[in-house]
Amino acid sequence: MDQKLISKKKPAFPITEELSEYLTEHGRNIKIPIFYDDLLRFQGAVEIYDEEGNDTLWVSTFFAEHERNEIELSLKHIYTILYADGSDTMLPYLNIDSIDFCTFGNSKPFRIKVRNILNDNYVFFYIKKADASRVYGLELEHLLSPNYIYFLVYKDTLIEEHISGIPGDTFIANNLKNCSEQDKNAIAKEFVKFNERCFVRLLGDMRSYNYVMVLTHDFDRIQYRIRAIDFDQQSYEGNPRVYMPQFLKENNKLVEMTDKILQKESIDQYQLEERSLLAKRAVSEDDRLSNLINIMSKDVISPPEKINQLKKGLFELTGDVKFKKSKNMGMILKSALDFVVKNYQSINPYIIK
Repeated sequence: MDQKLISKKKPAFPITEELSEYLTEHGRNIKIPIFYDDLLRFQGAVEIYDEEGNDTLWVSTFFAEHERNEIELSLKHIYTILYADGSDTMLPYLNIDSIDFCTFGNSKPFRIKVRNILNDNYVFFYIKKADASRVYGLELEHLLSPNYIYFLVYKDTLIEEHISGIPGDTFIANNLKNCSEQDKNAIAKEFVKFNERCFVRLLGDMRSYNYVMVLTHDFDRIQYRIRAIDFDQQSYEGNPRVYMPQFLKENNKLVEMTDKILQKESIDQYQLEERSLLAKRAVSEDDRLSNLINIMSKDVISPPEKINQLKKGLFELTGDVKFKKSKNMGMILKSALDFVVKNYQSINPYIIK
């Protein structure tokens, strides 16, 4: 795929008042004790390398002594808000092991490692600059994917939980070749479903380093699930192929394996399964999802030329005139979800109408 189809630098879009009210209603908009910009005051940093000596593009930061204690206490408070009840009772048992900064990508996040000193268990969370695109992407992931996701927003700062798994690029390079035929079949099935899920909900740029592979042992097999970890490109680009991981060159090995293993009938079946699951989730979350999309339809999260390109491209793919009439990215997404829901309801003989 021509990488020119993906913008090298996507602008950050502000959180509107309506979106902020929505986040407050659903417990996402919570006062936090530190902002993204506060962490940018670090005094120095050291590069972080992986086990093979490659630069990870992350650096470990350090702060002036007079600021360190206050910053660490604020980060502990964020941990308790994100993962517990926000009280101070856990604070004496928490330690901030590291504050890392990513020098790559649009969001340039901070990665915080918090360790429980009683048992040495630790978790990560991320602090990023708030961007409406990313917030819409996170909320849509929560409502429409098989995965719940936890995040907080306060003014211009976004807090995200860490999504565990093997990075897609690492899995493809190091693990895929050692998988059994049964495993490869399971991975191919999941890749088809992930591809369909991203396309319907318009989550773009799922190159292999923007998702993780989650492995779950289940009796005599391993279940595989692909989870997006970067939501920066929610409903931004104009070419429909950007929203289909199968057209991104970083995923070529998965695409080739899927084409080799799965017959067309199986691919069609898995696509139908995923569309049906998306439709069920959309119907069950109808009020909340409709509210979100209405807010998104009043928001500006993409330039006019990309909106026009996408709605024409989707009209050519589906023949649904609603895409042609859409005026913004929110309306395009609504048209996509309506297309899937109505198709599901029309062909399912067991739905009570």
